[in-house]
Amino acid sequence: MSNDGMNMNNPTNRLAMGEEGQMSSLRGRELFSYLPAYYEISRVMRSDMDAKGSELDSLYLAMDATVAQFFVRTATWGLERWEMELGIETDLGKPLDQRRAVVESKLRGAGTFSGRLVKNVAEAYDGGTVDVTFHPAEWGFTVKFIDTIGIPPNVEDLKAAIEEIKPAHLAVEYKLRYLTIAEVESMTIYENEHTTQDRYLGGGA
Repeated sequence: MSNDGMNMNNPTNRLAMGEEGQMSSLRGRELFSYLPAYYEISRVMRSDMDAKGSELDSLYLAMDATVAQFFVRTATWGLERWEMELGIETDLGKPLDQRRAVVESKLRGAGTFSGRLVKNVAEAYDGGTVDVTFHPAEWGFTVKFIDTIGIPPNVEDLKAAIEEIKPAHLAVEYKLRYLTIAEVESMTIYENEHTTQDRYLGGGA
């Protein structure tokens, strides 16, 4: 009797399939589950469904990857399109998260200049909380980093973005946050050894 004609309810016959009966495709296994029960021990049908499922797996992966390009925070190869649309120079040497930050801040930077606008743009780059304080008598404003300790990795791009959106007559000052003496003293030896110098006051100068 052929394998396709074996009793599907016999545990011995199920075990006889061994590793050859395993299916590598997720959607292949799903397709196989829709077939009549008597195909359960058919190696031919398993192989057929596994092959078709593999094609579906690849299709779904490609579709998911394409959809991801429509959102700045998940875009990868599609970032170049975002940059082109927004007039941003593409720099493939930059990490993806920094390129995404430039695009996102550009999208946030539309509208009337205000403290909220500066805050939105700055937080798009930094990823943490930023305070913006205006000094009318001095014709300027201060951007203060609250969460980030040390020099933000994308600070030069941030400065360029703020220069682009702010009125030319306003001066801008950046206040960075560094580890305090109390914070340093409370650190373990391991934490101290693995803390970069730019997180200490004067360490990034």
